[in-house]
Amino acid sequence: MLADVIDCLACPHCGENLSISASTVRCATGHSFDIARQGYVSLLPGDAHTGTADTTAMVAARETFLAAGHYAEISRAVADATERALVDAGPGCVIDVGSGTGYYLAAVLERLPERVGIALDISKYALRRAARAHPHIGAVAGDVWRRLPVRTGSVAAVLDVFAPRNAAEFRRVLAPDGVLIVVIPDRNHLARLVETLDLLDVDVGKEARLATQLAQGFERVAVYRVEGPLELTHAEVDAAVAMGPSAHHVDPADIDVRVAALAEPVRTRLSVTVAVYKSAR
Repeated sequence: MLADVIDCLACPHCGENLSISASTVRCATGHSFDIARQGYVSLLPGDAHTGTADTTAMVAARETFLAAGHYAEISRAVADATERALVDAGPGCVIDVGSGTGYYLAAVLERLPERVGIALDISKYALRRAARAHPHIGAVAGDVWRRLPVRTGSVAAVLDVFAPRNAAEFRRVLAPDGVLIVVIPDRNHLARLVETLDLLDVDVGKEARLATQLAQGFERVAVYRVEGPLELTHAEVDAAVAMGPSAHHVDPADIDVRVAALAEPVRTRLSVTVAVYKSAR
């Protein structure tokens, strides 16, 4: 619920602390933000652009795919890494940047019942699901490329799972003993789908680019691999395509034809890195 995380949030216009009054979030200087009936609040600045936000179809596909358990190993690895990293950490919330439906954040909060979490995404369709993903999630619309609507030093852990990274803002919101958990795919991840369906490929320099992005403010303290075989039905392949960035670039009718031609089950691989960082202070 938003009430659980309100002490970690900040006004996107003036940076002041926020409070909840009835169905409104407001700051002391008079900026106010209506809470949607689905339970999330938009703290996007007025000139924000949401053209790249996940659509309702993308969010529905993601929820279907994740509910089938295909990324459960990633979820467990994120929860394990966060739990280990926060054993001796002080107070602070957990924020999932680019949270989507709140799948990974909910897993972390199940493991850490004393913590509360902010699901931050630019898609209102994703936030409608995230607001219901766990009782201690507060769902907030925000833009990772702008100043996050979060108080400085109020966060114990930032989760960044297949999402863009704003290293300067992550460092600002983290407490001195806070941690950043980053999940990225490698070129073996869903490789058969990428090859046979002509999907967007994982950049060969993705890991090097991550290291460069975080080099000035963070130190990597742990890294874990999550990999193994995946067997998918045709419907699950369709969902995997529809939930990701390739959905913006492919013709659904063409994908349906290509998927139908594949032997079922479709065999591919899960292959990602879960890395843990601490601020280099």
